[in-house]
Amino acid sequence: MRVTNATIRAVNGLTARWAATTSGGTVLSAVGVWPLLALLADGAAGTARAELEEAVGVSAARASGAARELLAGLGSVGGLGTALGLWTGRTLELREEWAARLPTEAHGVLTGDVETDGAALDAWAVRRTGGLIERMPVAVTPGTDLVLASALALRTRWLRPFEESCVVPESGPWEGRELLGLHRQSVLLDRIGVADTPEGHVTELKVLGDTAVDVHLLLGEESMTPGQVLGAGLGLLARTQPVTPGSRLPYGEAGPGLHVGREHTRRPEPPTLDVTTTAYGVTVGHDLLERPELFGLTAAAREAPGHFPGIGSRLPLYVEAARQSAVARFGARGFEAAAVTAIGAVGCALPQPLWLRTTVRAAFDRPFGFLAVHRHTRLALVAGWVVDPEPHREGEVLH
Repeated sequence: MRVTNATIRAVNGLTARWAATTSGGTVLSAVGVWPLLALLADGAAGTARAELEEAVGVSAARASGAARELLAGLGSVGGLGTALGLWTGRTLELREEWAARLPTEAHGVLTGDVETDGAALDAWAVRRTGGLIERMPVAVTPGTDLVLASALALRTRWLRPFEESCVVPESGPWEGRELLGLHRQSVLLDRIGVADTPEGHVTELKVLGDTAVDVHLLLGEESMTPGQVLGAGLGLLARTQPVTPGSRLPYGEAGPGLHVGREHTRRPEPPTLDVTTTAYGVTVGHDLLERPELFGLTAAAREAPGHFPGIGSRLPLYVEAARQSAVARFGARGFEAAAVTAIGAVGCALPQPLWLRTTVRAAFDRPFGFLAVHRHTRLALVAGWVVDPEPHREGEVLH
């Protein structure tokens, strides 16, 4: 995956700013939004161009190139499928310079029949996400002249699966609930670490997938907000936060949900990382125009001419709708996630032991965050916050 560090920083920066606005259970993918904003910036003018430039974090002049670079890089990641789609009405004449920067196969036509066009766009979303997303997040209206969309579908299997059990937290928001617990042990203590951030300490566990995509679980201090915890995780990707790895943690309560102790054993045994977490599934829809300033769409959403002269001639465009549908599922054997983002525009007790073993115990038994991360580039593909984990049902396996 060849993507420049500048592009990775820009995309992760949008993830951090978006995550900072979250308050409850959620899943989001800035990777799905960023290329669309970059392509809009390339064809924008005036205030709309300046706002989109600020949102994407690169100059409008190189935005479309960075978007193509990102999409090409994502296409080389195992277990990750991506797609870009563009549909235009028959009355919209695209500027050749802008259209040439998009994949040839991406361009489709809006017939003007709302039911027909809606069904076609829904079918594209289903096909491009393997059925994880069933509908295009924006609805086609009689006046829709352009729809620009991206799709992302991610599946990875754990290198070492978890064992399932029933977990009943003894305190916190999930106290007394019978949850689908996931447990495993490892001798690799440094899969876990504690970050010291200005807002508080955060425990990070890396769960490795077989496609070079890992999921980082993040548990902060109880007083921290979801945005602060996810922001800390993104700071760890950028290596801006100090981290104490599991092998160097002190004995006792070493971090949120983390205890380091010494246990008697009958034979010499290596140090052990003992992890308990919960299975979860999160499905969320985002209206990007609820926070237009975050995505650089404040001016672009105003019904006025002159926003996108570089995209289409003859017919002035403004953004009518911008939404993302996202889903993430974490289970005993692996992780899967998908996001479809669309922007619509319209005109206008044992014997005495002899040995001691160090054990690092981690329990993610209250709301926590997660990042799905490409291991080699440290690009955050999906981010989210878990407030309602899967309940335990006898005989059920969450893949």
